[in-house]
Amino acid sequence: MTVFLLLLLGLLVGCFGTMVGAGGGFILVPILLLLYPDKSPEVITSISLAVVFLNASSGSVAYAFKKRIDYKSAWLFCITTLPGSVLGALSTSYIPRDTFNLIFGTILSILAITLIIKPTKNLSKHTDKEKKSFWWMARYLIDIEGVRHIYRYNLLLGIILSFFVGFASSLLGIGGGIIHVPAMVNLLNFPIHIATATSHFVLSLMGLSGTIVHYLKGDLHEGLFEILYLGIGVIAGAQVGARLSTKIKGKVIIQCLAIALLIVAVRILWSTLF
Repeated sequence: MTVFLLLLLGLLVGCFGTMVGAGGGFILVPILLLLYPDKSPEVITSISLAVVFLNASSGSVAYAFKKRIDYKSAWLFCITTLPGSVLGALSTSYIPRDTFNLIFGTILSILAITLIIKPTKNLSKHTDKEKKSFWWMARYLIDIEGVRHIYRYNLLLGIILSFFVGFASSLLGIGGGIIHVPAMVNLLNFPIHIATATSHFVLSLMGLSGTIVHYLKGDLHEGLFEILYLGIGVIAGAQVGARLSTKIKGKVIIQCLAIALLIVAVRILWSTLF
């Protein structure tokens, strides 16, 4: 694949991935599988995860200037996201891929259809007693435009979700934001734009840990050329995507994520069953 096409692909992946807080790996993995049929799944996964790390890091810088990252929640989520991503990277050669893909694809399909039907419906209901528990956390942020964001969420649920996100995204190389953002909005009550920015920050740390593991395993050695030029593209594209996210309604962002989830689910199930 030529340098120009790699740069263009990186630019598009970076822009859309940052706009919806998903990292872009769900777009990149299927394209890489088509373009490089001779490369092993481990190499494709490692290339995608490294590019997701570069994308998320660039996007996080842009979101930091907008003051939309909930750093306290992000670091708490990282407590389990990072171990999950390391475990996922180590498991790529041991877990039966077809079994995992079948379960994972089914879960993604259900989540995608739910979000398409009701993109901003709060799926978790909590009693007043639960809200007074140790695990219930209240957050208050003011972004650079002066918009106040007040929300409460169950930290224990957030930590459990983060572990699954880290494990699954590192195993598949798709970037965890495509799962994390809808979960943060619908299960943890995060405002959509805060969820997008915070997820991107978590994704940058998760992508770094997963990439380091893949490098130590030797999976990255065959993909350094692709990572270089895709990385240049996504770093630039992430800045564009962060700017566009401000102009797009939260409901539209969730619907875009839902469609992307469904595409990923169909691809996973199709490759597994057929």
